[in-house]
Amino acid sequence: MKNFYRDGGLVLAITALVAVTVLLSVVLYLQDTAGFWVFTPFVVLTCGFAVGKLILVTHKSFGYLTIIKNETNLADSTALYHSPMAIAIVDSNMRLVWFNQVFTREFKPVAEFGTPLTAITNAGMDLLINANNGDGTQINYGGKYYRVNAAPPKEAVMSEIFVVHFEDITKEVVLELEKKLSQPVVMIIMIDSYDEIFSGDSESMTASVMVQVDKLLEDYIKTTSGVMRKTSRDRFWAVVEERHVQQLVESKVKLLDKAREITVTDRICVTLSIGIGKTGKDMSESELFARQALEMALGRGGDQAAVKTKSGFEFYGGFSKGVERHTKVKARIIANSLLDLAGNADIIYIMGHKFSDLDSIGSAVGLGYGLRNLGMSAYVVIDKASSLGTNLIAKIEDIDSADAPLFITPDKAKDAWTDESLLVIVDTHNKKLLEDADLYDMAKKIVVIDHHRKMVDFIENAKIFHHEVTASSTSEMVAELLQYFGQAGIINGVQAEALLSGIILDTKNFTLKTGVRTFEAAAFLRKLGADTVSVKSLFTGTIENYRQKAALVANAAVYRKCAIACSETIGDIRIIAPQAADELLDIDGVDASFLVYRTSQNEVNLSARSVGNINVQVIMEKLGGGGHQTMAGSQMKDVSVGLAERKLREAIDEYFD
Repeated sequence: MKNFYRDGGLVLAITALVAVTVLLSVVLYLQDTAGFWVFTPFVVLTCGFAVGKLILVTHKSFGYLTIIKNETNLADSTALYHSPMAIAIVDSNMRLVWFNQVFTREFKPVAEFGTPLTAITNAGMDLLINANNGDGTQINYGGKYYRVNAAPPKEAVMSEIFVVHFEDITKEVVLELEKKLSQPVVMIIMIDSYDEIFSGDSESMTASVMVQVDKLLEDYIKTTSGVMRKTSRDRFWAVVEERHVQQLVESKVKLLDKAREITVTDRICVTLSIGIGKTGKDMSESELFARQALEMALGRGGDQAAVKTKSGFEFYGGFSKGVERHTKVKARIIANSLLDLAGNADIIYIMGHKFSDLDSIGSAVGLGYGLRNLGMSAYVVIDKASSLGTNLIAKIEDIDSADAPLFITPDKAKDAWTDESLLVIVDTHNKKLLEDADLYDMAKKIVVIDHHRKMVDFIENAKIFHHEVTASSTSEMVAELLQYFGQAGIINGVQAEALLSGIILDTKNFTLKTGVRTFEAAAFLRKLGADTVSVKSLFTGTIENYRQKAALVANAAVYRKCAIACSETIGDIRIIAPQAADELLDIDGVDASFLVYRTSQNEVNLSARSVGNINVQVIMEKLGGGGHQTMAGSQMKDVSVGLAERKLREAIDEYFD
């Protein structure tokens, strides 16, 4: 049906056409009588058509006005016009056909007949869909907030016009926003690795640096309406309003950057970890959230802010390398606790992550034989078919006992499981990455040993959670634990080679993430008989794999100091891709490398490596993955390799920008 405002314009046009035609006829008659009679048929036809059209259009227009009159009686029309609320009537095409005086005042720029409702709100037909939910649709126009409801003028199944109410709720929204922005938020700020960065410094030097840290935090708190107290030499506790936390986040937590400007030596600077807890039902719960957030920030390497709410975690920062811990006190305590827990278990199962690598297998093998030397029943749960360390598995099986093999399948472990069984998880702390999730669900006693930066979906119910983000590998951590097993920690050369292979894999031949404790662990394994030449043989591959790896490296493209290579080949790509990513780091001007490759018909994997200047863990987390600062990965379902690459480039842009 045509709108009456459009029909009205047509009426005017037809009337003008008839008038012009008649005028021309009169002029022609006065000037040329003969010509007038020639022109007369055209005049008659034009006027007849115009009058007919005029009658039809006028009938439709009055019919449309009749619909409005029928659906809104006189009393309703008067009430609508004088209502203190902005009200408009729209047709089925969502165009204005009527509005009251308040609407004219509130929406003056667009208060014209025929204006589409989209000039005010893009909600469109959603207004009608949400008409019966009672809440309406909230819009923002001209700096004010309105709750909009739309419905037919009276209860009818089909209607060609709708009454739209615009309720001004600006005061409510502003009050609600102010309430939200004034909510108290708990912040716990901690200086990362205080003992390590100040070890060996004089008291005066330490005091000088701490004065700068104190002033930095005091200057920050002065910009807020909050309060802050120093609760220990390296920890601060503050309460600020939500508005100031939003400002801190919007500034990309510049407080962390300013802290890094405070130097202890020419190679060490101060870094902070910030735990922020908000949306708790009370201050006590918000303080608990802040402590959990701080624990996550520290578990991810520090130098970052973690925000914990009821809905989860958010992270900001995290671009610096962690400071290596020199003390082994924690390793001794963990070793003693682990032996006590294992001594009370009937069977110990050691399990790594899916598609196990040399670090996952090596750490499990070293720990398993250490516990067996104590007379305990220990087994390594592994899926040999999907493992990436088949060379190491075959080497261990050659020396393994036929009566009590070290490696067992997940199904056999589940069949023999008891309530007194102990599950030790190595080289991962993420529930989604476990070799077998069913074993985890069955376990009542769990131990976690891992070096990866902490992820949100971490294992929370572990009796022992041995997490060292500054360690080079889980194999390094296990080698340290074995030194506190006494004589049981003296494993044979082949078993020591398993641990050494894990260290070599994760450090890229002692070049990345290699600290003093890494070399100490390697020296300990070397004393046990680990042969470096024999370890190197574990990294060998076929000539075909080498050709595929060379092709990947040759076809890589450099984007913002990141080398990116893609592959649609499935085959042994899980083995080849990480190796190719490592080799791409040898290219001049490349700080990070990424391999995007298909592993199945509906799955694409990403392997990321870095020399340390770029935190690939942060980039992979944007794509649903995680890992470590120098080594991370991600998986994507139901995407093409090309789309995965585009998403990767977007994540790299977001990281830099």
